[in-house]
Amino acid sequence: MAEAQLETITLAGGCFWCTEAIFQRLKGVIKVESGYSGGKMENPSYEEVSSGDTGHAEALRITFDPKIIPLEKLLDVFWATHDPTTLNKQGNDVGTQYRSMIFFASEEQKAVIEKSKSTHQSEFKDPIVTAIEPFENFYKAEDYHQNYYNQNHDNNAYCPLVIDPKIQKLLHEFGDLVKDEYK
Repeated sequence: MAEAQLETITLAGGCFWCTEAIFQRLKGVIKVESGYSGGKMENPSYEEVSSGDTGHAEALRITFDPKIIPLEKLLDVFWATHDPTTLNKQGNDVGTQYRSMIFFASEEQKAVIEKSKSTHQSEFKDPIVTAIEPFENFYKAEDYHQNYYNQNHDNNAYCPLVIDPKIQKLLHEFGDLVKDEYK
């Protein structure tokens, strides 16, 4: 049997605790890593990125099987689960580290992303400000940021207050894409 041809996409849509929890739940998503992308500083720490001085955004590196979940569907979820019309802000999180970005790994991905952005623009009153840039780097965040929601739901007030509504929206709007163990 031939091994699946996996793809990787890097997305930034605000706090990576929130976005990681969403994309982990999707069928066909093999791996989600929280980290930093879009800046020039090598191997930044959370504190350095949080200062807003590194140029990095909190981001996810998502490895997925496009035969199970095509990039178009991942992007549908991306547009629906954050506000791509606010510059450097998601909810109460403000700063360049929370900006909306998509880092493409190939010209084929870029074409899919641009078409998706154009298609979804009609769903928003304001223009989508999500930057679309070629992938250059990704630095994995510290271990305590990985799988954050699943490991900290019951001992961090942020999870039920901010992340749970995003998970509920995912289940409501994209329930058919959600892995059975998360329904």
